[in-house]
Amino acid sequence: MWDVPCARDTSCDLTAGAPRRRDDPPHPADLMPFLLVLGLAAFASAFSMRAVDPMLNILAADLKVTLQEVALLASAFTLPYATMQLLFGPIGDAVGKVRLIRFNLAMLAVGLAVSALVPGHRELLAARVVSGAFAGGIIPVVLATVGDRVPYDQRPVALSRVLLALVLGQLVGSAAAGFIAEYAGWRPVFWCAFAVAASAALAALVGISEERARQPLSFRAALARYGTVLKNPLSLKVYAVVAVEGALTFGVFPLAAPLMVEHGLGDAVEAGLMLGAFAIGGAFYTFAVPVLVRHLGLAGMVGVGAASVGVLLMGAAVGPSLAVVIAVFAAAGFAFYMIHNVLQILATELSAEARGSAVSLFASAFFVGQAVGAIVLAHAAGLLGAAPVFAVAGLGMLILAVPASLLPPRKAKVTTG
Repeated sequence: MWDVPCARDTSCDLTAGAPRRRDDPPHPADLMPFLLVLGLAAFASAFSMRAVDPMLNILAADLKVTLQEVALLASAFTLPYATMQLLFGPIGDAVGKVRLIRFNLAMLAVGLAVSALVPGHRELLAARVVSGAFAGGIIPVVLATVGDRVPYDQRPVALSRVLLALVLGQLVGSAAAGFIAEYAGWRPVFWCAFAVAASAALAALVGISEERARQPLSFRAALARYGTVLKNPLSLKVYAVVAVEGALTFGVFPLAAPLMVEHGLGDAVEAGLMLGAFAIGGAFYTFAVPVLVRHLGLAGMVGVGAASVGVLLMGAAVGPSLAVVIAVFAAAGFAFYMIHNVLQILATELSAEARGSAVSLFASAFFVGQAVGAIVLAHAAGLLGAAPVFAVAGLGMLILAVPASLLPPRKAKVTTG
């Protein structure tokens, strides 16, 4: 499955070791370490982001703040994550994406260690800002790296394999954080996240080589790259859809524990299981990509995925039992990545010469949507309750299905593995 030709503008020297001829196809033994390292980097970033969601009630009680105040911890990570994309995209294009991944993994590890040591809410908020800022240079740059080295027709399957690592990071970050916080406290959660990020930084240092020579950083060149991306008329449409998708879907994640309490189904542990089920659904999606592409096409995947997420979020709002909510969120995870993975593919093709900048704008839009959605929906939940907010978010995703399904080209050729 991984024996694919190199992208036309890159060489095949994917990992450290003996050089290969430019026109030779990469051997699977070369590609797998490359994808594993990128996957571990994505895992570390996702783990650190989602670890806070299931333990908001515990943090609020321990730090003696309101739920609305502690919910800012989610936005404190995602807002700098999103805004720093605008800086990291051009940096990756100039100095090399692998170098940037290594540096940001190391700085993320530092931020997570500080998060475990802080004395109060304000300090934790600041540490989450720092962690989110450097995490912003990981997943989008990983996706751009895959875009650089894997041709378009092979990219759906290749990106789905990196996506598997990402959703596993969400799974472990959500489910494990709930259990650890319940029985050992919230500080050990951050120490676990630190260990994961530090391991990923070491793997990126020794397990993958940088091919790009350093180029001078230039503000004018950075603006030019963004201008190139935005000249594509599809760009703003993709970015708008992914921003709304992030706001409505991940914006409700910090409300998982309050939803459990409203339904009388539990608290942090049950919220962790609920969010972990979303990641499990995403993991199953990565194995179904070839079948979905073959039968639905990219446009069908986007439309069906968005509509399904909408219906399932409404189902979670009803929540008659814990088992039903977990099953609904697992299905929602599968459906969400049907739309999001296709949007990722489109983002990697918006500008071949400024791919890092294009994917960074994509991630910036996605996480700005998440951050704004988390703030707005948390305040709405304070007025209406968590369940009605889940229902409104589901309605929004149903509406989004129509414009989203119009984005992918109808005749794009993709390989199903």
